[in-house]
Amino acid sequence: MSIPEVGDYTLLKKSSECGARLGKVYTSRGVIDTPVFMPVGTQGSVKSVTNDYVKSTGAQIILANAYHIYLRPGIEIIKKAGGIQKFISWNAPMLTDSGGFQVFSLATMRKINEEGAEFRSHIDGSKHFFSPEKSMQVQKAIGADIIMCFDECTPYPCPYEYAKNSMELSLRWAARCKDEFYADDAHRTQALFGIIQGSVYDDLRRQSAQKMMDIGFKGYALGGLSVGETKEEMISVLDSTVPLLPENQARYLMGVGMPEDIWNAVERGIDMFDCVLPTRNGRNGQAFTSYGKVNIKNAEYKEDFTPLDPDCSCLACKDYTKAYLNHLFKAQEIVALELLSLHNIHFMVDLANKIRKSLETDTFLSAKKAFFDKYFSKG
Repeated sequence: MSIPEVGDYTLLKKSSECGARLGKVYTSRGVIDTPVFMPVGTQGSVKSVTNDYVKSTGAQIILANAYHIYLRPGIEIIKKAGGIQKFISWNAPMLTDSGGFQVFSLATMRKINEEGAEFRSHIDGSKHFFSPEKSMQVQKAIGADIIMCFDECTPYPCPYEYAKNSMELSLRWAARCKDEFYADDAHRTQALFGIIQGSVYDDLRRQSAQKMMDIGFKGYALGGLSVGETKEEMISVLDSTVPLLPENQARYLMGVGMPEDIWNAVERGIDMFDCVLPTRNGRNGQAFTSYGKVNIKNAEYKEDFTPLDPDCSCLACKDYTKAYLNHLFKAQEIVALELLSLHNIHFMVDLANKIRKSLETDTFLSAKKAFFDKYFSKG
């Protein structure tokens, strides 16, 4: 039996009921059990939560963003620190996004052409240029275990011709990314994933998937979703694209992290997820719970002395009540942001654990129904 290489995926079991699958992704810093939820640490920090607390949730892998790290603290600082994991004290797998989504979000501050994207820093307005080659160089220097091709993330809605031209540009960039990535020995410690684009047009997604596989990568991601499209459009993209992807490689749905979306995407064969919502919503007072979303700042919780989620074992739920959390937000205490963010990360990591257990016992669809019945019970 051959020894798995960095970025390899092993399919352990498939659901007998649907496309859901149980597997493992191999990295030089550990094996990731999938399906997996990856907390987002855009600037090398999961917002408002220390890495020790992130580890306490059982998180296996986190994200950082090449664009943000490149601008601040800068690649030279990361190199001197010995790589991103040493710099942030995270001795576990890590993934970096290429910066393509951030370039997309800077629509009024960037220009895109065949060579790459010129943009102005959101920090100080300084001018920078990211090409596929530059993105690879930056991500290799950062040192994450899984790195992503540089692509153009199309806005929603966008005309068919724009989506087609953008998808074809991303394909040409992907080929250049692969050439640059394999120009040295980076592949011994890092894995490169390709990104499938095409907006909500199923035929473009299928073309992108096939041509991306022709180029050949360690894993494949679906980008350009969760940018305003309907749930039905997202599901349509998954239904038309995921069945085309190789069974023996990881499948990653970028930027999607609502609980119901994760169940629906796993059902269709997705293995990896990330999203900023757990910490963003937590900082704004919203918690994901087994019984649906809770806006802890609401007056109804002022005298509620029950746990945030009786089914959760995180610090916020074990030691504190809704009334106390409500008080912390009203008093604008910083610890409130940490406790709700920690809870939401724990909830999402535990959700992935529950999904994996259902796949081990081949009870995925009944587990999904039980989760939905409870989660949407308030509605």
